[in-house]
Amino acid sequence: MTETDEAGTFSAGDEWPSEHRDPSTGMVDLRRVGANPDFWYPVALSKNVRSKRAFATAFAGERIALYRGESGTVYALEDRCAHRQVPLSMGVVEGEALRCCYHAWAYRGDGRISQIPYLSKGDGRPPRGVRGYPVREAYGLVFVFPGDPDKAAVTPLPDLPAFGSPRYRTMTYSRTVRCHYSFMHENLLDMNHQFLHRGVVGRLHPELLDFRTDERSVEARYLFSHAGGKRNRGASLLASEGIGGSDSRDVMTIRTAYPYQTLDLVPENAERPAFRLWVAYVPEDAEQRRCHTFGLLMIEKPRIPGALHLAWPLIRRFTERVFAEDRMAVEAEQRAWDEQGEDRNREVFSLILDVREVLRTNGVPIRPRGACGAASMCNGRDGGPSPVPGADGVARQGNGHGPAEVRPGTPPAAG
Repeated sequence: MTETDEAGTFSAGDEWPSEHRDPSTGMVDLRRVGANPDFWYPVALSKNVRSKRAFATAFAGERIALYRGESGTVYALEDRCAHRQVPLSMGVVEGEALRCCYHAWAYRGDGRISQIPYLSKGDGRPPRGVRGYPVREAYGLVFVFPGDPDKAAVTPLPDLPAFGSPRYRTMTYSRTVRCHYSFMHENLLDMNHQFLHRGVVGRLHPELLDFRTDERSVEARYLFSHAGGKRNRGASLLASEGIGGSDSRDVMTIRTAYPYQTLDLVPENAERPAFRLWVAYVPEDAEQRRCHTFGLLMIEKPRIPGALHLAWPLIRRFTERVFAEDRMAVEAEQRAWDEQGEDRNREVFSLILDVREVLRTNGVPIRPRGACGAASMCNGRDGGPSPVPGADGVARQGNGHGPAEVRPGTPPAAG
């Protein structure tokens, strides 16, 4: 499965418009491939979705309002009021409902309208509401399912056994990076870029031991050794003196299992990983040229009590510096794509050619805004509950539910 394969090997090739393809090769331009919405994606840190306050976030141009009800349950709604389109993230939380800040229309957690305070019997039939997203909390993150809601119940969240384990402590990352999410997958999987980090980790020699590929994943194993140069103390503390510390040799396993990535580092002669990383790259804008990186770095606790607590600031500073260097590189790649108007990337590493194919075959086309209703991408569904102008010109919302029962003066109902 490589980039040199015939374009016909792409399972959804017939669905891609010609402007998504390289005219010289016929290959789909990966930077025009959207993230498949039929997965659970983190869109916020749980701690940022506070009680009685709404929080604005997004997935691929779809604006989403999160709010935590009085019960502590988090809900996710399309971030617009069905009345005047004012963002619901500007609204007020009352019990389990979210009330628009403008005319006080109230919404249940499923997106249906529970109250219009001034509605009388003589008024016209109101809209049914807005889209409600399946939402779950896990690992200190809020996940939404932006795709087909019928698939949410049978689609598992990522399994992270090290999270919450007494053997590990977790460091959480949340950063926006101005690039297509595929650049991030390539950056982490291709460890041949260690020259970029020479000022932090010295001269590292990564040797690709092996890799394997299937339709949904690519996994690579590297052997790392230190070839000299000054090494940041935070790197040694993070890896329990691994990644070349004390002349050790360490095995790093990196896996893209669509749409997530993981990285495990096992120091020489160690029984378990010194750290385990799980990361998701969530597109924010409709063109998917900007993504939000959510990362969970699970670090093994040393035998000395309190040692990791003391080392925590040094480890954080080291990882932030490495991330900043990676971000500089991938954002430069995105700028080149923007300037050239196409992907002139000439990759030679077979591992990266394979991960590109995985991202292509599992992704969906990025469509111009309006091509699939309000959504910026299509994956065979009808665009979800996009607003459809009625005969009176008012946008109505079809969200799969029946008409909401709305009565004058009725208090908001629980979701």
